[in-house]
Amino acid sequence: MPLTQEQLDEIEELRASPKMTLRAVSEGMEQHLYKPIEVLDHGFVRVIDYMGDDAAICQAARVSYGKGTKSVSNDEGLIRYLMRHWHSTPFEMCEIKLHVKLPVFVARQWIRHRTANVNEYSARYSIMDREFYIPEPQHIAAQSTVNNQGRGETLTGDEAARVLEILKSDAARCYDNYESMISDEGQQGLARELARMNLPANIYTQWYWKVDLHNLFHFLRLRADSHAQYEIRVYADAICKVVADWVPAAFGAFEDYRMGGATLSGRALECVRQMLAGNEVTQESSGMSKGEWREFQGLLNG
Repeated sequence: MPLTQEQLDEIEELRASPKMTLRAVSEGMEQHLYKPIEVLDHGFVRVIDYMGDDAAICQAARVSYGKGTKSVSNDEGLIRYLMRHWHSTPFEMCEIKLHVKLPVFVARQWIRHRTANVNEYSARYSIMDREFYIPEPQHIAAQSTVNNQGRGETLTGDEAARVLEILKSDAARCYDNYESMISDEGQQGLARELARMNLPANIYTQWYWKVDLHNLFHFLRLRADSHAQYEIRVYADAICKVVADWVPAAFGAFEDYRMGGATLSGRALECVRQMLAGNEVTQESSGMSKGEWREFQGLLNG
């Protein structure tokens, strides 16, 4: 179970005690507060707190730019203008604090996004739970032959079963040894801060992660992308659903310009102009490398 009964009881208590406020409130986000969204086999994401909404983005932009936004007729249009022209600070006026339970190897990817505030469960003070991420069979795959950091064909049959058994048995054995080392059993026992070094990277950890909307969009653009690793992508997908309810206008602009759009280099843009003019363009005439040309073709062909 992703949450303990104690945590579930706490959530019910918090949601049963609403408080009056004069600050900006997002009705969409209020529906998500404290509720866990289950991810993977033991993980979750839940909103602990937030600040701001679509209106807060516009309020900040109008203070900053004054007459520069007078021609924009509505808040949604202003937000799309800000997104289109890569303005960042108005989106930084919104913040979200998440409670996330995730495998350690996913956390190591996640923490590379350094523009956030993080407080993680400490295995120096507390004993880690016996909970490990074990992939579903359809997510057991061989190394990709074309992408050094990606997956290839799905493993099947005896090979898939062998890998799953190794993952399960190694995790169990490591935790048994961890538990044995910290157990006193009439002896002093090893310090928790040392015993934790023997735990595998698929054990679950938890943290509070607070980030502003601008940097959250950057995280989602990379981690909700179809090329991202599955185990972090499912967390990003869950967060996307929350953000869409929190700031619908901003998330709509983000989907359009960042997730659904593309940035072209000067050479690529010139190729598009040549194509529209009816001229033939090849990789050699484009001035692009083979890799750039392949990615450019991918953008055009969808």
